[in-house]
Amino acid sequence: MRITLVGSRHFGVTTLNMLREHSVSIVRVVVADAEDRLAAAAQAAGIEVAVQANPKLVVAAEIAPDTDLIITAHSHARIGKDALAASRLGGIGYHPSLLPRHRGKAAVEWTIKEGDPIAGGTIYHLADRMDAGAIAAQEWCFVKKGETARELWERALAPLGLKLLADVIDYAKVHKALPSKIQDEQFATSAPSLS
Repeated sequence: MRITLVGSRHFGVTTLNMLREHSVSIVRVVVADAEDRLAAAAQAAGIEVAVQANPKLVVAAEIAPDTDLIITAHSHARIGKDALAASRLGGIGYHPSLLPRHRGKAAVEWTIKEGDPIAGGTIYHLADRMDAGAIAAQEWCFVKKGETARELWERALAPLGLKLLADVIDYAKVHKALPSKIQDEQFATSAPSLS
């Protein structure tokens, strides 16, 4: 399976490392900033790096030829329709909430702010609307009393994201397709950014 990884920062690097250990071919890494640690990790591993022309949008030319699946890992760029069409299975991303709850940025912070006793993670199909694509995999975890967003992310949600991504990739390798369950819009919440 040929993967184009779009991402940044620490979660992008840990996703890259997980993919390298998961018997897939990472054919290109796409970043918004050439100085990002994900770009450095990819270059060190001998993987081609492309820097987005527009940091808010990934276009087809930035997706490697013959890509089977686009994976996003800590990317705030929209993956354009043309880019998704350039990949055989489209694209998936990880969102650290039980979608459709807490769509948008700062999902973990909103989980804490809202006092949610349960959090979780979702692998979802990339679509026109941010965080609104069909669900490929989802799992929950408890939130500890007094836990900060960072503590919840590091303890449970980041490791959960890597596990769910690996599960969906394994499914795609066997079935040559992605699991898909439409999100129930009646439960959707969209978190404004925290300022």
